[in-house]
Amino acid sequence: MMIFIDSAEIEEIKQACEWGIIDGATTNPSLIKKAVDRRNGKITMEDYIKEILKMVPGPVSLEVIALKAEEMVNQARLLYRKFSPYGEVVIKIPVNPSLGNDGLDFDGLKAIRALSREGIPVNCTLVMSPEQAILAAKAGATYVSPFAGRVDDYIRAKMGMRIGIDFKKGDYFDHNLLSKVREAKVDEILTRYGSAAEVYKSQDIGAIINATQDNGILSGVDLVAKIVRIYRNYGYKTKVIASSIRNARQVREVAEVGADIATLPFEVILEMVRHYKTMEGMRDFMADVVPQYEEIFRRE
Repeated sequence: MMIFIDSAEIEEIKQACEWGIIDGATTNPSLIKKAVDRRNGKITMEDYIKEILKMVPGPVSLEVIALKAEEMVNQARLLYRKFSPYGEVVIKIPVNPSLGNDGLDFDGLKAIRALSREGIPVNCTLVMSPEQAILAAKAGATYVSPFAGRVDDYIRAKMGMRIGIDFKKGDYFDHNLLSKVREAKVDEILTRYGSAAEVYKSQDIGAIINATQDNGILSGVDLVAKIVRIYRNYGYKTKVIASSIRNARQVREVAEVGADIATLPFEVILEMVRHYKTMEGMRDFMADVVPQYEEIFRRE
């Protein structure tokens, strides 16, 4: 699995690239603006983006800000023309740019189709369902980015849990535990009914099922797994970027289900390399070093 860094902080990107485990990067305009603002006018946004591109040894996703297909295509062309001399530019296009009843539901897909025909690589973002991922692949997206962490947050919110109170953003979403809870609640309800038809029609059971999943999606990892499976079933070439990753365990799980890429915040990459027993082992190793062995390194 390839690893992208999800950051616009040059210092973070540089350090992660120096570790030798970064294959690309994803950014967004808000993160870039914050990073540029912290430099108090010492660098322009354009030059800052160029620095990121020159630093990263692979694809860097840059985002359009328009909502209509034609405008997105024009912005994508501008970004690609302006920045591709400095690195490997990929254009982020939302799968559905609509803000409501504005008739723009398919404009993202139309833009993806037009750009793919021109050979401009596209990262289709804000994917929250396998159905959206199918359409993105059909339109010709180079990458599709299912937002695993946001789906986890949505399911927790449906259960009545509140971010910052019942869970923190970086907390692991234990979908296996939730499945056991769901089964126990359903078993409890089943004792009240006498026939299969009554069970099937039961609003109580339906309410439990609906509150603990999103239209058959059990978690963000399950979303990634279903997209990977569908793409393999039909030979779609679109690569799956597991996005909105919140913790190291989630990285492991999206790797287990076959995600092509995970795009990770700097702190999640740090979490991946750290383990208490590893540090304990290092302390033990260093305590066991004898003077005679140290002397070998001093003789050169």
